[in-house]
Amino acid sequence: MLALVTGASSGIGLCYSEVLARDYRCDLLMVSNQEEALKAAAGRLSAAYGVSAQWLCMDLSQPEAARRLHDYALGKGMEVDVLVNDAGFFFFDRYKDVPWERIQSMLNLHMVTLAGLTRLFGADMCARGHGYILNMSSICAWMRFPGLQTYDSTKAFVYSFSLSVQPEFRMHGVKLTVVTPGAVDTPLYGLPPEKRRNLLRLGISMKPEKLAAKALKAMFRGRKKCMPGWANHLLRPLVTALPAPLVYAIIKRMWK
Repeated sequence: MLALVTGASSGIGLCYSEVLARDYRCDLLMVSNQEEALKAAAGRLSAAYGVSAQWLCMDLSQPEAARRLHDYALGKGMEVDVLVNDAGFFFFDRYKDVPWERIQSMLNLHMVTLAGLTRLFGADMCARGHGYILNMSSICAWMRFPGLQTYDSTKAFVYSFSLSVQPEFRMHGVKLTVVTPGAVDTPLYGLPPEKRRNLLRLGISMKPEKLAAKALKAMFRGRKKCMPGWANHLLRPLVTALPAPLVYAIIKRMWK
């Protein structure tokens, strides 16, 4: 099998790539915008697990990125059996203060490119009668927090979009799983090391290796959705029940 993983040079995307190569013997097409890290990761995984690990440096936040990546794969004669839409980034700030270009990049990367790759590679899989797609949402899909306004809205799109597309693809033998993790122990959130260790000890945060293993296991079993971590199942109803005035008071205090 050939697996295409976006955001594959570091963090959760790199963990997805490693688990796919190590546990499922998948060849890889690893894509991200960090060329040196991507090249090094592909070489390491190929040497460690005896799989083909090809890499492509591409800015997936560009509007036509999905089409260009699909054209690249077709041009190389690649048949993608597994698509992992992991590429993403995070910011926490007042909406009025965020440069529009940064907002636009997040909208493109989290929604436009993900939907495009799902459509283009998903159609190929449907024509062949088999395939797997994993889309990364977040527990933030149920949050309405100032400062997270763009991130939580795009993750809500991923969740709703994935659940809507699933029945169509399933009729053609293609399994689509949407993953809604909570906090993951990566540099994405910009937390200091001590806070990251505390979150891990409390079970609020999860190691990316563990998340990747659980999510891929759910995908290959054909599960429609996956929320790894017991704390997240407790947290989800709490965050949705928080009254708006309390949320605003908390955020206002944080910004001060």
